[in-house]
Amino acid sequence: MNEIIEIPLEKLHDEALRLYNDKKMDFLESLTGMDWGDSLGVVYHLESTVTGERMTIKTLTTDRENPEIPSVCDIWKAAEFNEREVYDFYGIRFIGHPDMRRLFLRNDWVGYPMRKDDDPMDERNPLRMDNEETIDTTTELELNPDGSIKDKENIIFDDREYVVNIGPQHPATHGVLRFRVSLEGENIKKLDANCGYIHRGIEKMCESLTYPQTLALTDRLDYLGAQQNRHALCMCIERAMGVEVSERVQYIRTIMDELQRIDSHLLFYSCLCMDLGALTAFFYGFRDREKILDIFEETCGGRLIMNYNTIGGVQDDIHPNFVKRVKEFIVYLRGIIHEYHDVFTGNVIAQQRLKGVGVLSREDAISFGATGGTGRASGWACDVRKRMPYGVYDKVDFKEIIYTEGDSFARYMVRMDEIMESMRIIEQLIDNIPEGNFQEKMKPIIRVPEGSYYTAVEGSRGEFGVYLESRGDKTPYRVHFRSTGLPLVSTVDTICRGSKIADLIAIGGTLDYVVPDIDR
Repeated sequence: MNEIIEIPLEKLHDEALRLYNDKKMDFLESLTGMDWGDSLGVVYHLESTVTGERMTIKTLTTDRENPEIPSVCDIWKAAEFNEREVYDFYGIRFIGHPDMRRLFLRNDWVGYPMRKDDDPMDERNPLRMDNEETIDTTTELELNPDGSIKDKENIIFDDREYVVNIGPQHPATHGVLRFRVSLEGENIKKLDANCGYIHRGIEKMCESLTYPQTLALTDRLDYLGAQQNRHALCMCIERAMGVEVSERVQYIRTIMDELQRIDSHLLFYSCLCMDLGALTAFFYGFRDREKILDIFEETCGGRLIMNYNTIGGVQDDIHPNFVKRVKEFIVYLRGIIHEYHDVFTGNVIAQQRLKGVGVLSREDAISFGATGGTGRASGWACDVRKRMPYGVYDKVDFKEIIYTEGDSFARYMVRMDEIMESMRIIEQLIDNIPEGNFQEKMKPIIRVPEGSYYTAVEGSRGEFGVYLESRGDKTPYRVHFRSTGLPLVSTVDTICRGSKIADLIAIGGTLDYVVPDIDR
């Protein structure tokens, strides 16, 4: 269970700054909006990349009519989008945040849907078929020396700027994501990301579902990390309940996670190549990814939405052909992956489009919380499998792939090298899966002991975390998923400035975000 340190509202910013400077808490792992009934607040998960120390703090306000909390976005850049998300869903305004617009919902939406007292049937929110008005001004809450607060207007784009839309219906935004880009000639001056086109509502739905029912929703977040997402939620519930799964389940889950990682990286390769005009490479990636999907389908019954992990184990034992087919696939991919590099990696066009483009510094990667291949391409060793081992990752020998250039080419190479490491991990496990139960006996109605819990796994594109708060009922009080994609999209404005408009496509492709995971 997570021990949470409560910090009074008026001391929050000073205490956060002290933790950042003195304790080197430079990684804001997760920021979760909360409605505790009598109060609203925020839970912060912090980690030091220097010492590895982790801690959880929270702050709250009892003013439900006009809730205000100091912003920490001047300390951690990750807070910029996360605080906007909390404002969007809980109505908490952050003092000192430069951009208090909604992040996902329409600007004319009435109410805050994640609050416990929100009315989903409110007649003031009809089904609107018209486009919302694009607002180019935003409000910043400034603290006056006397302690009062004034609203200051900030301009996002003024009338003299030349602004174009990239998306939401653009194939290279990898989903319905809209970038408004201010251009000077072909160069990007600044960029505004609008994420609100999917509205999964998964976190809210979890509050009215039993624990086994919540599992089905995780596959639909980052659908290229379905096994890993569900692994994280199952592991969080199991740890909270003190359930030990068999070693057989640990092996199966780890192998499935790594197959999923290869599947995701093959799709990353295919789509990036297609974005840059290399269609042959696109077909290579899809041809070989199909082999993994066939393996998944045989054991799980699904190809994209797997529904395989369960609380206490897995849905069914592995198929009799599983071991043989996985070994054959690894031999096949190892023998053919040089073709990927022959056709694309060494290509002069690919090199010119990717090298030195969209550089993200290590400091910015940590500040934004851009984990996964993006963080490791900037020199940040952020792999959850090494930081907080789970499954059987402590029993296998593998390298954490790290590059230091931080550019688009480094982000590409990290993922290509990780395919090789995932195959290495699977090879060490596939012939050694122990005998044992594939599912522990669980009670028909699962209740998680009262408390707060956080568990993370290394997803296909970074740290996927689950924050769970339970009141001891058969349904969770609050579930928050640490999106792997939201930090990646929040970096786009920073790393695109000064680049060409065509570079935005290469940068977005190498960041490798998946949109349903962002708009949860």
